[in-house]
Amino acid sequence: MHAFSFIYRNITSGERSELKLLFILTRAWWFYKILKKRRNNKRKEKFFKRNGGLLLEKYISSNEVNVEKIKLFDPKDLDKATYHFNVNRILDQGGQGTVHKGVLADGKIVAIKKSKVIDEGKIEQFINEVIILLQINHRNVVKLLGCCLETEFPLLVYEFISNGTLSQYFNEPNEEFPPTWDMRLRIAKEVAGALFYLHSSASLPIYHRDIKSTNILLDDKYRAKVADFGNQELLLLIKLT
Repeated sequence: MHAFSFIYRNITSGERSELKLLFILTRAWWFYKILKKRRNNKRKEKFFKRNGGLLLEKYISSNEVNVEKIKLFDPKDLDKATYHFNVNRILDQGGQGTVHKGVLADGKIVAIKKSKVIDEGKIEQFINEVIILLQINHRNVVKLLGCCLETEFPLLVYEFISNGTLSQYFNEPNEEFPPTWDMRLRIAKEVAGALFYLHSSASLPIYHRDIKSTNILLDDKYRAKVADFGNQELLLLIKLT
């Protein structure tokens, strides 16, 4: 403190004015950062409540679902993973939303579905769907990894499937893996097995209602994965209690 006083007494008045201005600007910047953080937190809290976050927390606290399977992503992480949802990262888009390819901080590649609009009157149904989809564990169903509810519209994070849709595979044949009849039969069996699981083996019956080649993805080994990245949503017939 004495050293600072000595230095301050031995500088010119102009330099003192510059120090005072620097001090004021630093304080102003610091307050701006605090206010900006508070505003962002309030926005995130508002979106979280509007998108059904409180209902999701109720599920988690009630122990009615496997908490370990519920992953809530930070919006900043997903924004960074998609390079701010860059158009060059778009995998698919339709009436319900847009799917972007993303790379998480740990290097994991994911598909992030950004909804265009959500009906506030169907928030409870949406959260119930998310809860049930997170419980699905079948090798021929695209896995929902988690979600983010702190953005204007909910973000759903799925596992990334590398070889596109079945429609693309049939219309743009791959010379290395041609669509032979044996492969067609295997894919048909895999899709049938996935539907049987959804209809009868899942925690609650799930009816896709929009099975078509554009809603069936193929992984790196050309195994079928039932998905819902088209214009229709994966619909659940749920008895809410």
